[in-house]
Amino acid sequence: MTASALAGTGVTSSNPVHANLTAPLLVQHALARGEGRLSADGAFIALTGVHTGRSVQDKFVVDDAEVTNEIWWGKINKKMEPVKFQGLAAKVRGWLGARPVLFTQDLYAGADPAHRIRVRLVTTNAWHAMFARNMFIRPPVEDLASFVPDFTILHAPEYEADPSVDGCRSNTCIALSFAQKTILIAGTSYAGEIKKSIFTVMNWLLPAKGVLPMHCSANVGRAGDVALFFGLSGTGKTTLSSDPERSLIGDDEHGWSDAGVFNFEGGCYAKVIKLSREAEPQIWDASHRFGAVLENVVADERGVLDLEDNRYTENTRSCYPVEFIPNVTITGKAGLPKNVVMLTADAFGVLPPISKLSPAQAMYHFLSGYTARVAGTEKGMGKEPQATFSTCFGAPFLPRHPEVYGKMLSDLIAKHGADCWLVNTGWTGGAYGTGQRMSIQHTRALLRAALDGSLAQVEFVQDPFFGLMIPKSVPGIPANVLNPRDSWADKAAYDATAKNLVGLFEQNFETFAGAVDESVKKVAIKAAA
Repeated sequence: MTASALAGTGVTSSNPVHANLTAPLLVQHALARGEGRLSADGAFIALTGVHTGRSVQDKFVVDDAEVTNEIWWGKINKKMEPVKFQGLAAKVRGWLGARPVLFTQDLYAGADPAHRIRVRLVTTNAWHAMFARNMFIRPPVEDLASFVPDFTILHAPEYEADPSVDGCRSNTCIALSFAQKTILIAGTSYAGEIKKSIFTVMNWLLPAKGVLPMHCSANVGRAGDVALFFGLSGTGKTTLSSDPERSLIGDDEHGWSDAGVFNFEGGCYAKVIKLSREAEPQIWDASHRFGAVLENVVADERGVLDLEDNRYTENTRSCYPVEFIPNVTITGKAGLPKNVVMLTADAFGVLPPISKLSPAQAMYHFLSGYTARVAGTEKGMGKEPQATFSTCFGAPFLPRHPEVYGKMLSDLIAKHGADCWLVNTGWTGGAYGTGQRMSIQHTRALLRAALDGSLAQVEFVQDPFFGLMIPKSVPGIPANVLNPRDSWADKAAYDATAKNLVGLFEQNFETFAGAVDESVKKVAIKAAA
């Protein structure tokens, strides 16, 4: 291909530029260039080096005059001066232009044409191009001739920024300019940065159009009933939305408009450490075939995968097109949600496996975004999980103030009606290290009862610590599973641990209490007076 594939990117090159290659050709190039190897089943395996998760401390938003007043500045969105961005961008463009070969992909983000953006990726590696091709929506071939990007990703994983000059923290830099519609990714090979940078863009653009961007998975039942699953990495969004009894819409990022729900992506990015074929057959099958891209997954000399092996990271990943899931909604679109599920992996083991939320509680838990960070999903974490609160279940990707998204969710639930649930996929019978992980079979059974409407008909009791409504009995589920206190051998230890978590919720509420109405303040979790 000619350098015309670089139009609109600012990159010029007299060397080969391979535009919009399909998976077989990308794999051929990746193998020839030594970028990775094939598994015994044909999946492409890549290692990402020192960066095996997102480099959250190295993400910057350019302080452009056009957007500065609307950005949620702080630890999440750190400022980069426009002049620094321009200088770094010029160096990255020059570096890319000097590479012996480049790969570009022209892709869509947003299954709804009314809210879609066009993305052009420029990268040095065939496997990163294949990742993006799997992850985003592949336009029909006839659309490519007239493709003009709305946003450009300049992906330079081997380029090292200079923090003394470039206005960044380290040799790694992920910088977004909403005004210049350009994303720089330098110094990291972790492919998740490509995916999440575009999610951040969608989180910026859509609220202005009256559309709620969401860090959630979504599926739809045979009756057309849509369910949303909010949650951070490791809470089960991908696993629980890949239900053989329901059609997958998408596993991670969606928009909710008055017309319904739509996927931002055309692929899935599943965490596969300790993946079980019995528990998650769809993800297993999708990860054991040609066309999948595996990050930091271990394989033996024959290419046989060992998904139990975490020698590189706990954050092993599989990226594959949505059509690898047999019962997928290929359009990426569906109707209005009937159920909103908020997932948490409670490391303390004190939250119930499922509880019904009032609309005010749903708003509270959405803004709280409680879960436990599992080691490996972000660079720099230790081996122990850490309790955390990530507002809207996606704070790292929110360029606008959280209350913007919280108010939109509250309004959409009120306008269209939806049952709301809090589901703990974390620990039971004790805290992390003492208890055990919640049974996925129990979680699936409880969710199916919630989604088919039968759970709403059972008797509920109120938990005294968190004010949550817990079902007293559900067919097929042991009674001591439903009420977390009953699953602990040491009841006094449960009470003390629950009180500790209540205190953490109460402390976190102070960060957004001023932005919510009285109904939410009334249901806020707080210690007994």
